[in-house]
Amino acid sequence: MTTTLGAFVLGSPDPRALADFYRALLRWEEVDRSPEWVRLKDPEHERPSLSFQFEPDHCPPVWPPTAGTQQMQAHLDVQVDDLEAETERACALGATMAKYQPQEGVRVMRDPHGHPFCLFLPGA
Repeated sequence: MTTTLGAFVLGSPDPRALADFYRALLRWEEVDRSPEWVRLKDPEHERPSLSFQFEPDHCPPVWPPTAGTQQMQAHLDVQVDDLEAETERACALGATMAKYQPQEGVRVMRDPHGHPFCLFLPGA
């Protein structure tokens, strides 16, 4: 018996717009698209994929975490070779850099719908 992570899914009030952001950021290709669901995949690997589902009541998490607020339950880590250039590119695509940055070699970012993700250098 084999188990494999098939996909990671992010909720969004506009899954198509958020998928467009991550497609450009990751340079992945789109596999499926409907108003309520979009799936992306790495052109070199079938799985895992990254999907986006419609959640009309999406509430972005607070970063850094604060008691009594929407907590981050997961985030994506994206390895990059040039942290400054990829941070600038992510911002040009619609991301924002979080004010709180916990360590060197890592940039905590927020996608256009408020999901945290990290850009990081190898070894960070």
